[in-house]
Amino acid sequence: MSEHHAEDPIADWTPTGIDVSVASVARVYDYLLGGKDNFKADREAAEAMLAVDPSSRAMTINNRRFLQRAVRVIAEDYGITQYLDHGSGLPTQDNVHQIAQSVHPEARVVYVDNDPIVLAHGRALLAENASTTVITADVRDTDGVMGHPDVVKLIDFDRPVAALFVSLLHCVPDSDDPGALLRRVVDRLAPGSLVVVSHLVSADPEVRRQRTELILATTHGNWGRVRTADEVTAFIADAGLDPIEPGLGNVSDWRPDGTAGPVQETTEWFEFGGVALKR
Repeated sequence: MSEHHAEDPIADWTPTGIDVSVASVARVYDYLLGGKDNFKADREAAEAMLAVDPSSRAMTINNRRFLQRAVRVIAEDYGITQYLDHGSGLPTQDNVHQIAQSVHPEARVVYVDNDPIVLAHGRALLAENASTTVITADVRDTDGVMGHPDVVKLIDFDRPVAALFVSLLHCVPDSDDPGALLRRVVDRLAPGSLVVVSHLVSADPEVRRQRTELILATTHGNWGRVRTADEVTAFIADAGLDPIEPGLGNVSDWRPDGTAGPVQETTEWFEFGGVALKR
Protein backbone atom coordinates (compact mmCIF):
# COMPACT_ATOMS: atom_id res chain seq x y z
CA MET A 1 0.00 0.00 0.00
CA SER A 2 1.36 3.40 -0.89
CA GLU A 3 2.02 6.05 1.74
CA HIS A 4 -0.35 9.01 1.80
CA HIS A 5 -0.46 12.14 3.93
CA ALA A 6 -3.28 14.53 4.70
CA GLU A 7 -1.38 17.47 3.19
CA ASP A 8 -1.27 15.77 -0.22
CA PRO A 9 -3.82 17.16 -2.71
CA ILE A 10 -6.96 15.34 -1.65
CA ALA A 11 -8.33 15.15 -5.17
CA ASP A 12 -5.31 13.11 -6.23
CA TRP A 13 -6.20 10.11 -4.10
CA THR A 14 -9.54 10.53 -2.31
CA PRO A 15 -12.83 9.29 -3.76
CA THR A 16 -15.06 12.16 -4.81
CA GLY A 17 -17.44 13.46 -2.18
CA ILE A 18 -15.62 12.21 0.93
CA ASP A 19 -15.43 14.73 3.77
CA VAL A 20 -11.99 14.03 5.19
CA SER A 21 -12.45 16.76 7.80
CA VAL A 22 -14.58 14.27 9.76
CA ALA A 23 -12.83 11.35 11.42
CA SER A 24 -13.64 7.87 10.15
CA VAL A 25 -13.57 4.91 12.51
CA ALA A 26 -11.79 2.82 9.87
CA ARG A 27 -9.07 5.45 9.38
CA VAL A 28 -8.65 6.08 13.13
CA TYR A 29 -8.02 2.36 13.56
CA ASP A 30 -5.60 2.48 10.65
CA TYR A 31 -3.62 5.21 12.42
CA LEU A 32 -3.62 3.36 15.75
CA LEU A 33 -2.35 0.24 13.97
CA GLY A 34 0.53 2.20 12.43
CA GLY A 35 -1.03 2.59 8.98
CA LYS A 36 -0.59 5.51 6.59
CA ASP A 37 -4.05 5.73 5.03
CA ASN A 38 -5.51 8.38 7.31
CA PHE A 39 -6.09 12.11 7.40
CA LYS A 40 -5.49 14.92 9.87
CA ALA A 41 -8.96 14.56 11.41
CA ASP A 42 -8.39 10.83 11.93
CA ARG A 43 -5.03 11.37 13.59
CA GLU A 44 -6.43 14.10 15.83
CA ALA A 45 -9.29 11.82 16.90
CA ALA A 46 -6.87 9.00 17.67
CA GLU A 47 -4.56 11.31 19.62
CA ALA A 48 -7.53 12.61 21.62
CA MET A 49 -8.36 9.02 22.54
CA LEU A 50 -4.75 8.33 23.48
CA ALA A 51 -4.69 11.46 25.64
CA VAL A 52 -7.61 10.08 27.63
CA ASP A 53 -6.22 6.54 27.77
CA PRO A 54 -2.68 5.94 26.43
CA SER A 55 -3.36 2.18 26.42
CA SER A 56 -5.89 2.60 23.60
CA ARG A 57 -3.23 1.80 20.98
CA ALA A 58 -2.28 -1.45 22.75
CA MET A 59 -5.97 -2.32 22.98
CA THR A 60 -6.42 -1.75 19.25
CA ILE A 61 -3.35 -3.82 18.33
CA ASN A 62 -4.44 -6.68 20.60
CA ASN A 63 -7.92 -6.58 19.11
CA ARG A 64 -6.38 -6.96 15.67
CA ARG A 65 -4.31 -9.91 16.89
CA PHE A 66 -7.47 -11.48 18.29
CA LEU A 67 -9.04 -11.26 14.83
CA GLN A 68 -6.02 -12.98 13.32
CA ARG A 69 -6.01 -15.78 15.91
CA ALA A 70 -9.75 -16.27 15.54
CA VAL A 71 -9.55 -16.61 11.75
CA ARG A 72 -6.72 -19.13 12.03
CA VAL A 73 -8.66 -21.23 14.54
CA ILE A 74 -11.80 -21.08 12.39
CA ALA A 75 -9.87 -22.12 9.29
CA GLU A 76 -7.71 -24.81 10.89
CA ASP A 77 -10.04 -26.33 13.46
CA TYR A 78 -13.42 -25.87 11.79
CA GLY A 79 -12.49 -25.98 8.11
CA ILE A 80 -14.45 -22.83 7.22
CA THR A 81 -13.68 -21.54 3.74
CA GLN A 82 -16.14 -18.59 3.54
CA TYR A 83 -15.74 -15.29 5.42
CA LEU A 84 -17.95 -12.21 5.58
CA ASP A 85 -16.17 -9.40 7.42
CA HIS A 86 -18.58 -6.66 8.55
CA GLY A 87 -16.92 -3.29 9.13
CA SER A 88 -13.58 -4.60 7.92
CA GLY A 89 -11.66 -1.32 7.94
CA LEU A 90 -8.62 -0.57 5.85
CA PRO A 91 -6.31 -3.37 4.68
CA THR A 92 -3.30 -3.89 6.91
CA GLN A 93 -0.91 -6.77 7.64
CA ASP A 94 -2.16 -10.36 7.92
CA ASN A 95 -5.65 -9.65 6.66
CA VAL A 96 -8.49 -12.17 6.92
CA HIS A 97 -8.04 -13.43 3.36
CA GLN A 98 -4.30 -13.89 3.81
CA ILE A 99 -4.73 -16.00 6.94
CA ALA A 100 -7.69 -18.02 5.64
CA GLN A 101 -6.10 -18.64 2.24
CA SER A 102 -2.82 -19.71 3.85
CA VAL A 103 -4.82 -22.59 5.36
CA HIS A 104 -7.33 -23.11 2.54
CA PRO A 105 -6.14 -21.58 -0.76
CA GLU A 106 -9.72 -21.81 -2.07
CA ALA A 107 -11.14 -19.71 0.81
CA ARG A 108 -13.44 -16.87 -0.20
CA VAL A 109 -13.59 -13.57 1.65
CA VAL A 110 -15.84 -10.52 1.34
CA TYR A 111 -14.94 -7.34 3.21
CA VAL A 112 -17.80 -4.92 3.94
CA ASP A 113 -17.32 -1.30 5.01
CA ASN A 114 -19.17 1.99 4.60
CA ASP A 115 -16.00 4.04 4.03
CA PRO A 116 -15.41 4.43 0.26
CA ILE A 117 -11.69 4.83 0.93
CA VAL A 118 -11.70 1.23 2.19
CA LEU A 119 -13.17 0.19 -1.15
CA ALA A 120 -10.53 2.13 -3.11
CA HIS A 121 -7.58 0.65 -1.23
CA GLY A 122 -9.09 -2.81 -0.92
CA ARG A 123 -9.88 -3.13 -4.61
CA ALA A 124 -6.32 -2.10 -5.49
CA LEU A 125 -4.86 -4.62 -3.05
CA LEU A 126 -7.12 -7.44 -4.22
CA ALA A 127 -7.04 -6.76 -7.96
CA GLU A 128 -5.51 -10.17 -8.72
CA ASN A 129 -7.33 -12.19 -6.04
CA ALA A 130 -10.50 -13.59 -7.60
CA SER A 131 -11.60 -15.20 -4.32
CA THR A 132 -11.67 -11.97 -2.31
CA THR A 133 -13.46 -8.68 -2.75
CA VAL A 134 -14.51 -5.49 -0.95
CA ILE A 135 -17.94 -3.89 -1.10
CA THR A 136 -19.13 -0.53 0.15
CA ALA A 137 -22.36 -1.03 2.05
CA ASP A 138 -24.12 -0.16 5.28
CA VAL A 139 -23.78 -3.25 7.46
CA ARG A 140 -27.17 -2.47 9.01
CA ASP A 141 -28.75 -3.32 5.64
CA THR A 142 -28.53 -7.12 5.96
CA ASP A 143 -30.56 -7.79 2.81
CA GLY A 144 -28.42 -5.33 0.85
CA VAL A 145 -25.19 -6.90 2.05
CA MET A 146 -26.17 -10.54 1.63
CA GLY A 147 -27.91 -9.87 -1.67
CA HIS A 148 -25.05 -7.81 -3.11
CA PRO A 149 -23.91 -9.33 -6.45
CA ASP A 150 -20.30 -9.61 -5.29
CA VAL A 151 -21.38 -11.38 -2.11
CA VAL A 152 -23.70 -13.78 -3.95
CA LYS A 153 -20.88 -14.54 -6.38
CA LEU A 154 -18.45 -15.62 -3.65
CA ILE A 155 -20.49 -16.75 -0.63
CA ASP A 156 -22.83 -19.77 -0.53
CA PHE A 157 -25.07 -19.22 2.48
CA ASP A 158 -26.25 -22.83 2.34
CA ARG A 159 -22.81 -23.76 3.67
CA PRO A 160 -21.12 -22.62 6.91
CA VAL A 161 -19.76 -19.08 6.90
CA ALA A 162 -17.58 -17.18 9.35
CA ALA A 163 -19.28 -13.84 9.97
CA LEU A 164 -17.01 -11.25 11.57
CA PHE A 165 -18.17 -8.33 13.74
CA VAL A 166 -14.82 -7.17 15.07
CA SER A 167 -15.09 -3.70 16.65
CA LEU A 168 -18.30 -3.23 14.72
CA LEU A 169 -21.33 -3.45 17.01
CA HIS A 170 -20.15 -0.59 19.24
CA CYS A 171 -20.33 1.58 16.11
CA VAL A 172 -24.09 0.89 15.89
CA PRO A 173 -26.32 3.18 17.98
CA ASP A 174 -29.06 1.77 20.16
CA SER A 175 -31.65 3.26 17.80
CA ASP A 176 -30.42 0.84 15.11
CA ASP A 177 -30.44 -2.13 17.55
CA PRO A 178 -27.04 -3.84 17.20
CA GLY A 179 -28.45 -7.00 18.78
CA ALA A 180 -31.09 -7.23 16.06
CA LEU A 181 -28.41 -6.72 13.41
CA LEU A 182 -26.48 -9.69 14.79
CA ARG A 183 -29.66 -11.82 14.93
CA ARG A 184 -30.57 -10.97 11.32
CA VAL A 185 -27.20 -12.11 10.05
CA VAL A 186 -27.10 -15.26 12.17
CA ASP A 187 -30.61 -16.21 11.02
CA ARG A 188 -29.30 -16.28 7.44
CA LEU A 189 -26.29 -18.46 8.23
CA ALA A 190 -26.15 -22.24 7.90
CA PRO A 191 -25.67 -24.44 10.98
CA GLY A 192 -21.98 -24.88 11.69
CA SER A 193 -21.28 -21.22 10.95
CA LEU A 194 -19.11 -19.23 13.34
CA VAL A 195 -19.41 -15.62 14.44
CA VAL A 196 -16.53 -13.48 15.72
CA VAL A 197 -17.46 -10.54 17.95
CA SER A 198 -15.41 -7.91 19.77
CA HIS A 199 -16.97 -4.86 21.38
CA LEU A 200 -15.67 -1.98 23.50
CA VAL A 201 -16.95 -2.35 27.06
CA SER A 202 -16.49 -0.85 30.49
CA ALA A 203 -17.92 -1.64 33.92
CA ASP A 204 -17.67 2.04 34.88
CA PRO A 205 -20.66 4.20 33.82
CA GLU A 206 -18.51 7.34 33.78
CA VAL A 207 -15.91 5.72 31.51
CA ARG A 208 -18.68 4.54 29.18
CA ARG A 209 -20.14 8.05 29.06
CA GLN A 210 -16.82 9.84 28.59
CA ARG A 211 -15.45 7.53 25.88
CA THR A 212 -18.76 7.46 24.03
CA GLU A 213 -19.06 11.26 24.03
CA LEU A 214 -15.46 11.62 22.84
CA ILE A 215 -15.91 9.30 19.85
CA LEU A 216 -19.35 10.68 18.97
CA ALA A 217 -17.83 14.18 18.91
CA THR A 218 -14.88 13.24 16.70
CA THR A 219 -17.05 11.25 14.25
CA HIS A 220 -19.84 13.88 14.22
CA GLY A 221 -22.30 11.40 15.71
CA ASN A 222 -21.43 8.52 13.40
CA TRP A 223 -20.99 5.94 16.16
CA GLY A 224 -22.83 3.93 18.80
CA ARG A 225 -21.61 3.63 22.37
CA VAL A 226 -19.39 1.78 24.79
CA ARG A 227 -21.53 -0.92 26.42
CA THR A 228 -21.22 -3.40 29.27
CA ALA A 229 -19.94 -6.95 28.97
CA ASP A 230 -23.41 -8.17 30.01
CA GLU A 231 -25.01 -6.31 27.09
CA VAL A 232 -22.63 -7.90 24.59
CA THR A 233 -23.12 -11.33 26.15
CA ALA A 234 -26.88 -10.86 25.72
CA PHE A 235 -26.46 -9.93 22.02
CA ILE A 236 -24.63 -13.21 21.43
CA ALA A 237 -27.04 -15.34 23.49
CA ASP A 238 -30.13 -13.76 21.91
CA ALA A 239 -28.74 -14.60 18.46
CA GLY A 240 -28.74 -18.28 19.46
CA LEU A 241 -24.97 -18.60 19.43
CA ASP A 242 -22.85 -20.81 21.67
CA PRO A 243 -19.39 -19.39 22.50
CA ILE A 244 -16.58 -21.86 21.88
CA GLU A 245 -13.77 -22.30 24.38
CA PRO A 246 -12.59 -20.31 26.27
CA GLY A 247 -15.89 -18.39 26.12
CA LEU A 248 -16.32 -14.64 26.19
CA GLY A 249 -13.89 -12.23 27.82
CA ASN A 250 -11.14 -9.73 27.15
CA VAL A 251 -10.11 -10.64 23.60
CA SER A 252 -6.44 -10.12 24.48
CA ASP A 253 -6.72 -13.38 26.46
CA TRP A 254 -8.56 -15.39 23.81
CA ARG A 255 -6.49 -18.46 22.86
CA PRO A 256 -3.03 -16.89 23.19
CA ASP A 257 -0.60 -18.25 20.63
CA GLY A 258 2.65 -17.55 22.47
CA THR A 259 3.44 -14.25 20.77
CA ALA A 260 3.49 -11.43 23.29
CA GLY A 261 1.41 -8.42 22.34
CA PRO A 262 1.65 -4.94 23.83
CA VAL A 263 0.43 -4.67 27.39
CA GLN A 264 -2.75 -2.67 27.94
CA GLU A 265 -1.70 -0.84 31.09
CA THR A 266 -5.25 0.03 32.13
CA THR A 267 -8.49 -1.86 31.59
CA GLU A 268 -10.99 0.92 32.26
CA TRP A 269 -12.34 -0.12 28.88
CA PHE A 270 -11.38 -3.04 26.71
CA GLU A 271 -12.45 -5.16 23.77
CA PHE A 272 -14.78 -7.94 24.97
CA GLY A 273 -15.93 -10.89 22.90
CA GLY A 274 -14.97 -14.23 21.43
CA VAL A 275 -16.03 -16.75 18.81
CA ALA A 276 -19.45 -18.41 18.85
CA LEU A 277 -21.03 -21.30 16.95
CA LYS A 278 -24.43 -21.56 15.30
CA ARG A 279 -25.67 -25.10 15.85
